[in-house]
Amino acid sequence: MEASLTYSPLKIFTDGGCSGNPGPGGWAYIIVQETFQGHTLLAEEFGGEKATTNNRMELIAVINSLQTLKNRNASERNASVPRKAVVYTDSQYVQKGITEWIHKWKQNSWRTSDKKSVKNQDLWVELEAISGELTLQGVTLNWEWVRGHSGIEYNERCDRMTQQAIASVQKNA
Repeated sequence: MEASLTYSPLKIFTDGGCSGNPGPGGWAYIIVQETFQGHTLLAEEFGGEKATTNNRMELIAVINSLQTLKNRNASERNASVPRKAVVYTDSQYVQKGITEWIHKWKQNSWRTSDKKSVKNQDLWVELEAISGELTLQGVTLNWEWVRGHSGIEYNERCDRMTQQAIASVQKNA
């Protein structure tokens, strides 16, 4: 009988920010696998935009991280790919939006409780779609809010990468 390996969930850390809101913005993500030997960095990326908002950057960071995970799973279709991932975000907007609010927004034709159009609907639709695609690949996503600037190693690293992206956008403006 073949031994079954148990893998801990992938950990996905994301961050987004702006210099001014709106203003030049940046986003970043890191995907980490924990093993008995320690942490393995599987992917990291960052980028920026000249004119955006903090919330758009937070959403883009998550979308890009999940796209990377989806592509990785598609190219590595085998039993060794973890079937669970935890997305760590310091944005309650992202965490609550995808786990709670999106259901009501859709029920209300993309209107908030005060009847205003949902901001960033395009990104919410994209995030929900890619989350659904991962579910179809057999990946369970959990969404965890973490306090920003509280010493969490990979969250702090994402913040530094986000600031680097903002600086790069400002320099090239």
